[in-house]
Amino acid sequence: MSNTLLIGTGYMGKEYAKVLKTQRVSFAVVGRSQESTDKFKNELGIDAMPGGIDRWLKTNPVPQKAIIAVTEDQLGIVTRSLIDSGCKSILVEKPGGLDAQDIKKVAISARKKRSKVYVGYNRRFYTSTQKAMEIIRKEGIKSFVFDFTERSNIIDKLPQSQKIKNNWFIQNSTHVIDMAFFLGGNPSKLTAYKKGGLKWHPSGSIYSGAGVSSKGVLFSYHANWESAGRWSLEIITGRQKLIFRPLEKLQAQKFGSMTIEDVILNDKIDTDFKPGIYRQVQSFLGNKENLLTIEEQVKNLPYYKKIAGRI
Repeated sequence: MSNTLLIGTGYMGKEYAKVLKTQRVSFAVVGRSQESTDKFKNELGIDAMPGGIDRWLKTNPVPQKAIIAVTEDQLGIVTRSLIDSGCKSILVEKPGGLDAQDIKKVAISARKKRSKVYVGYNRRFYTSTQKAMEIIRKEGIKSFVFDFTERSNIIDKLPQSQKIKNNWFIQNSTHVIDMAFFLGGNPSKLTAYKKGGLKWHPSGSIYSGAGVSSKGVLFSYHANWESAGRWSLEIITGRQKLIFRPLEKLQAQKFGSMTIEDVILNDKIDTDFKPGIYRQVQSFLGNKENLLTIEEQVKNLPYYKKIAGRI
């Protein structure tokens, strides 16, 4: 009998399934529609039951562990169903719910039922991130700067609902913000500015700010969703500048040099699978190292709100 349940047969569900299969984990899969589960089986050769989590729980024992990879508007709903059923160990895709209110509801349910819920920010587990952590342990960190510019021309045309797009900051931009504060420390002081807005994201489109992290490190950020740009992060140590652009790659500029060089990474695991997912699953099934808990995510919400103006 499988003691791990994977919920979701879309893109992310397939990525998790590939990893679970390779790690030889015994797992069952549940999706919502017959079309989605049939496509899942045809592509991966893995059976999946349609009908959603509530139907599955009526005829199956409560799983010991669950990985939730459903659409953004269903994250909190499915997580709470599993918590209420008695599941004690859950990994839910970022950010753990549709919005701040949904995330808080998950945390309250988890506390009442004594379930451990972890939020899947896979960029914490990139090979580039792991390498940077090694360097930071040796050299320390002096400052950092990040950019969470979103590609508005693409997002505007995506099939996601307007409800999901309205929450794009917490649904997507927090990937790079979480990575930055994971490496540099969460804000202890923060000054934030915001202006503009887009048809699909009216609450804001240009962001800028700075502060001091819990590690005493100065940081700043900028994002302009109305123009060109991309996600990036720069970590400055006493000896070099570490550059993540794109985030799964790592470059370095040594102190006193104008040359930017690639840092050699043993990142086959991030090319064979969706970057970060293999190690993230390993951590969830093992020692939980570097995973974000739902309680920690709730503590992050105030500074996410300050950066975004609303969440």
